[in-house]
Amino acid sequence: MTARSRLHVPSPPARPGQEPDFSYVQISPAGAVARPDVTAAARDIEDLSLQMVRVLDAEHRAVGPWHPHLDPEELQVGLRHMLLTRLFDDRMQRIQRQGRISFYIKSTGEEAVAVAQGMALRPTDMLFPSYRQQGLHVVRGRNLVELMCQCLSNTRDMCKGRQMPIMYHWLSGNIFTISGNLATQFPQAVGWAMAAAIKGEDRIAASWIGEGSSAEADFHHAMTFAAVYQAPVILNLVNNQWAISTFQGFAGGEHKTFAQRGPGYGIPGIRVDGNDFLAVYAVTQWAAQRARQSGGPTLIEHVTYRAAAHSTSDDPSRYRPKEEWRAWPLGDPITRLRDHLIALGEWSAERHERLEKELEAQVNACWKEAESYGTLAAGPNLDPLTMFEDVFKDMPANLQRQREELRALLQTAPAPAAEAPRAQQKR
Repeated sequence: MTARSRLHVPSPPARPGQEPDFSYVQISPAGAVARPDVTAAARDIEDLSLQMVRVLDAEHRAVGPWHPHLDPEELQVGLRHMLLTRLFDDRMQRIQRQGRISFYIKSTGEEAVAVAQGMALRPTDMLFPSYRQQGLHVVRGRNLVELMCQCLSNTRDMCKGRQMPIMYHWLSGNIFTISGNLATQFPQAVGWAMAAAIKGEDRIAASWIGEGSSAEADFHHAMTFAAVYQAPVILNLVNNQWAISTFQGFAGGEHKTFAQRGPGYGIPGIRVDGNDFLAVYAVTQWAAQRARQSGGPTLIEHVTYRAAAHSTSDDPSRYRPKEEWRAWPLGDPITRLRDHLIALGEWSAERHERLEKELEAQVNACWKEAESYGTLAAGPNLDPLTMFEDVFKDMPANLQRQREELRALLQTAPAPAAEAPRAQQKR
């Protein structure tokens, strides 16, 4: 009988109604992975793409050669940033469910990736995030009001009402605009890093995509250019196990780690516990130092878990066990850093509770202020004339004429009638 080839279709380890199964996740013991010199050749450190860099052990101690030895005060700042990011996310999710914004994406369970990396990089470094790194804005001191206003498309919207919610940007904070097209930020980051090297700057770039986006052509284009020109860039691949409803095996994670794609291009690949704040910080610090010393790019795979839905348009209970996130073997990044600080004698449950209440009050106050600049249902509204701005460096004559025509129409249009009282509307 003639043998026939069979098509292999990846299958998630568990579906709704089944017990979570994370036996496929290869986890190294905390402190077990060696830390090479930043000048090491990519071919000599391929084991970093197979193992998993971890610092925090089961007793909440920091162990091993990757221990970054941060001061307790810095760890407390990191904890504060992660907790603020989560509370901000939770509040915006509730606001979307109330119909006060149209869309939102949370980063629950992935806060250490953005916050630890943001703290390990310099403020002058250029960041090219995806839509789950709002912690970068928190680390660099952005007022949450500005992020909320963008989600409201109001008069303080940085995108002037032209983008869907969560597509933030921040020129002065060196954070590039988020794009809804997957993986575009990877080649953009590489190109920016190449330009910085050409100009002789010591600034580097960093970018983030999800593991599903690594199947996009832009990922491979970026890796090729980064490797050929040894661009000073950190390319972060956040493996949170799910690309919306598609399990990470469909992007290639079933046969090899995503970090192993780095050595294939001649780029160091490092696989790190993405829920270990200290490990993420240390690996980022290593990659940044390597880039600044003309060592070229690094691909970092952050092994983490998307605890929440992909977005407010998603229902994860339809494709994975409802409480799967509770079984994630690498725990919760906020809880782990909190427990580490408590083990050091630098934190307590009482202090954590007080901090949570303080940050909740801060988020609430920011939302009240953001609403004062306009909501989806009430003014003040954006000036329609802003549609002509930021399109051309020098506005062409035909647009200038159209702008003046619209200005004249707005000046002669009658003011909108005041809204009738609710009792009168019911009649």
